[in-house]
Amino acid sequence: MSALIDFFASLGPWSWVIAGVLLMALETLIPGVYFLWFGISAVVVGVLLFGTGDAISQPWQLVLFALISVATVFAVRRFANLQSVESAEKDLNQRGAQYFGRVVVVEDAISGGRGRVRVDDTLWLAAGADAPKGSRVRITGANGIVFTVEPA
Repeated sequence: MSALIDFFASLGPWSWVIAGVLLMALETLIPGVYFLWFGISAVVVGVLLFGTGDAISQPWQLVLFALISVATVFAVRRFANLQSVESAEKDLNQRGAQYFGRVVVVEDAISGGRGRVRVDDTLWLAAGADAPKGSRVRITGANGIVFTVEPA
């Protein structure tokens, strides 16, 4: 094991560049944008070491790598602003909310506060005022998979 460590230490700045490329390649195998920033940081440390030669000892190289890694993560989070991505379909993950305000036909009479309505080609459970089969009701809300309806 020490022979491998000695070999990488003998490569000088190239060891950081090789490690960076390996980390970026690992990112393609394990997606999630975790290894990319460490790979970029390792390449940056390698490039910086080309200019300084052996002026920076290995412990300080590790400190430099850690600082650049933290800086790249924060820089990317700030400039990418991943949390504020707007979707064209605001109710994408709330299927019932997509139908609010829509007028539909009662398929199974709503009696005792329960029945079923047809929305396009699907039957949904409905809760609301009693309504005979074939009448039109407006969807006003959803509680899980049950639409709340009122006469249209």
